[in-house]
Amino acid sequence: MEWRDEGIVLSARTYGESGAILEVFTREHGRHLGLVRGGASRRLRGLLQPGNSLAVHWRARLADHLGTFTVEPLKPRAATLMEDPFALTGLSAASTMAGIIPEREEHPALFEAYELLLDTMEDEDIWPAIFVRWEQGLLQELGFGLDLSRCAATGSRDDLVYISPKSGGAVSREAGEPYKDRLFRLPGFMIGVQAGDAGLADVAEGLRVTGHFLERHLFAPHDRHLPDARIRLAERVAKRAEAETTPNR
Repeated sequence: MEWRDEGIVLSARTYGESGAILEVFTREHGRHLGLVRGGASRRLRGLLQPGNSLAVHWRARLADHLGTFTVEPLKPRAATLMEDPFALTGLSAASTMAGIIPEREEHPALFEAYELLLDTMEDEDIWPAIFVRWEQGLLQELGFGLDLSRCAATGSRDDLVYISPKSGGAVSREAGEPYKDRLFRLPGFMIGVQAGDAGLADVAEGLRVTGHFLERHLFAPHDRHLPDARIRLAERVAKRAEAETTPNR
């Protein structure tokens, strides 16, 4: 058994004296693991950093075996992003969230969206909102998409300003007003406003929304919680949003 594909590194951990177990998100073969012989060496360690795109060649005697990877660099991102603490927080969160994609399940559209997210991470005015949009896509791809196209209560497509934490549906201003303290606010960039126009307060709310549904549908059923890296990202964005709106003294 063998195949070739393009993959983005999610993680790599030392195996034995010199090997590494590599986890990649590939375009045509989904999230996949394999052994990289010599992966702990100085020559390969730099390649096997989260965020880097690689050409991967997987081989195994049987399809259900771990198998081995040989790798070649395609697009090194890690070194650049590691120089920016905020982007590094985002990269760590993105890598851990991509790790919940079922192993060996194909999601080419989600892969392309993930690649786009990483390619925007040098622009901190854009990538946080793209991150939220990517998590929306993750929920959609795994069968738990949010219906933000119309009001869950009235069916109206106008003046949608809330999200129900129970149904994941949008709620109009009129229908939601009596219950607004129990609803999420719906940031405009989650339903069509350009990501570059999103303020940090909207991004913070978007992360709160997607985090709620990701934990409920994908983590809690397995007695797990959102990864620490994802929690740190939400906290960091919330602090930046607060600083952005607090008048200078």
